Amino acid sequence: MNEKFDGLVQHLLSGGIFLEQAVEVLEMAMIDGALKASGGNQSAASKRLGIHRNTLQRKMVEYALGNGRPRRKPAARATLVRKRKKKTA
Repeated sequence: MNEKFDGLVQHLLSGGIFLEQAVEVLEMAMIDGALKASGGNQSAASKRLGIHRNTLQRKMVEYALGNGRPRRKPAARATLVRKRKKKTA
């Protein structure tokens, strides 16, 4: 495993890839792989990656992975507004 990783590092360095670009490529690939392995379950993917679910969602938005934005809970039912009774004098 270390030999493969060392080879990849040498390949990136010789290709003129900057560290920031390499980190983005690695993050995108790992996040995408974890999401696929977990069937799209963000909680399971975040546990697999060892990061918080909110961090995973932020990175998914940043890299446009999955559905491109975090799933949101359905909105709560709107409460009814009661009309005030008019005072009679």
